[in-house]
Amino acid sequence: MTGVTDREAVPFDLASMRKQYRAEGLSETELAATPLEQFARWFKQAATEGGMFEPNAMVVSTADTEGRPSSRTVLLKHFDERGFVFYTNYDSQKARELDGNPYVSLLFPWHPMARQVIVAGVARRTGREETVAYFRSRPHGSQLGAWASAQSSVVGSRAELDAAYAELAARYPEGEQVPVPPHWGGYRVVPRTVEFWQGRENRLHDRLRYVAQADGAWRVERLSP
Repeated sequence: MTGVTDREAVPFDLASMRKQYRAEGLSETELAATPLEQFARWFKQAATEGGMFEPNAMVVSTADTEGRPSSRTVLLKHFDERGFVFYTNYDSQKARELDGNPYVSLLFPWHPMARQVIVAGVARRTGREETVAYFRSRPHGSQLGAWASAQSSVVGSRAELDAAYAELAARYPEGEQVPVPPHWGGYRVVPRTVEFWQGRENRLHDRLRYVAQADGAWRVERLSP
């Protein structure tokens, strides 16, 4: 059997791949009073100035009841003082894991701005009215897709998936209301900690973390990079 050299496997010098980050950082005096206010401030900058394709894309990490983790990219659809909301199939792997272990981490990787936000908290299902309202706002094709895909399950072929979609498209043509799947809905992540990371020169990054207190207030602590 022919071996594969390191250079063939990875045709780049990974050890030398690095970027020098900015000199300007993030100080405690700049922070908003709450993490949601600070997130809104950074999100606006990411959406309008950061040059990012989908600033609301976040890595959602869950773990099963035995502590085995899994991660995937999901789109944030709403945030306010109550938490961060995304939608999914309730039969998917992430939903099954959240139902058994509600602790979750959200990571917003805003690389062009040398920033990231890490939210750690507890996920709770949104109310059905909230789910229905968001589902009605989705494009017609996305509504059909929520029915066509048994998310995270094994599918025999792409043709099988396309056939399921085509059948639904014939049943619910454009302009006809698509019912909300009973197995589809939202999760709201109620934050316990929210970390704001700003890349700095010489890898001496700024990391400021809000920690929820029993009285509803937030404590801010600085972490070593």
